[in-house]
Order: sequence, then C-alpha cells, then structure tokens
Amino acid sequence: MVDAALAVLDETGIEGLTVRAVAERLGVKAPALYWHVRDKQALVDEMGTRVWSGIAAEAAAVPRTGWREVCAGYAWAARRGLLAHRDGARVFSGTYLTDAEVLRQQEGTLAWLGERGFTAEAATDAFAVLTAFVVGHCIEEQARLQAEHDGYTLARRAERVGADEHPLVAASGRHMFAGDGGTRFDALLRVVLDGIAGLRSERR
Repeated sequence: MVDAALAVLDETGIEGLTVRAVAERLGVKAPALYWHVRDKQALVDEMGTRVWSGIAAEAAAVPRTGWREVCAGYAWAARRGLLAHRDGARVFSGTYLTDAEVLRQQEGTLAWLGERGFTAEAATDAFAVLTAFVVGHCIEEQARLQAEHDGYTLARRAERVGADEHPLVAASGRHMFAGDGGTRFDALLRVVLDGIAGLRSERR
C-alpha cells in the first residue's frame, strides 16, 4: 500500500494523492484501503514513516568523527529522502510517525552528543533547527524546479522587479539562484551549523 501511494505521489504530486487513486493503482476499491488507514492523513503518516525511517537509518550510519559531521550527515540524508519524492518536503513534514523505532534510533545519537557538550535539550533543539532548515530548503528547491519547468527564469525575475531601479534586489536574486540546489544547501547548512555551535555547554 505504501509503495503504491509513493508511486502515485511521484506521478501526480500532492494534488493527485488520494485514497481512491492509491486503490485504483492497487486494483481494489477505495473502501478496501479503509480497513488499513482511516483517511488520507493516516495514509500520509504511513508514507512519511517509511521516508523518515530511511532517513534515520542513513543518518545513523554517518561516521561519528565530530558533532558537525553528524549533524551535517543527518541534514544531507534528510534532503535526499525528501527530494526523492515529488512534493516530498510538503507532504512528509510534520507527519505522525507510526513506527516508534524511528524515534528510538535517536537515543544513541543524543547520548553521543551529550558527551560532546550538548544537553539533551540542546541536542533536541539542534535537530529541530536542522529539520526545519532542511524541510524549508527542500520545499524551495522543489518549487524552484517547478517554476523553471513553467518558464520562470532569473531574467524574468529581474524584469519583474525592475533591476535598473532595484539593483540590490536583482543582485540578491542572482546570489540566491546561483549554482544548483546542493551547492546552495551546503552553503546555508554551514551557517546553520555555526549557529548550532552556540548551543553547546562546553567545547570538546
């Protein structure tokens, strides 16, 4: 069921994701799926749990050479997981995790960070900031790809804002959209990590 739902999402986007569409892909009637999920949100929760489980597993495999590397590894894993599916960031942010094992996997990382100057609260805040950054950035990345598909370009942006009268806005646009999404993500992630450094209670 989850595989079919992810396939529907990848083909149609969030607007086309319905219990009926998933049922049709499985070759059954929609009421048959309601034996397994009570509504569309419950289906999305199952899909989100699958995606975040994969992200957690990938993040757990990141070599623990330093706290910055661990946090960055999580961020990159989350980006890959969310971008792997059409509208992934919009669909899977804030979903209810139906498998508690995804949460239990955090125990080792939280303990490890605790040995490196992060209280449990600080480590929690660090990952909350990272998650918010990744989700927001991925939403922007996927929206940008759609805009480019629709013919929206940097030149059109400059024309709309009036680049001659607003040179700083035009320059800001050139900087914001320079390079690919990964390059921009890496640069901003470094800024986020610099901020997270301030959460440490001691330097180790």
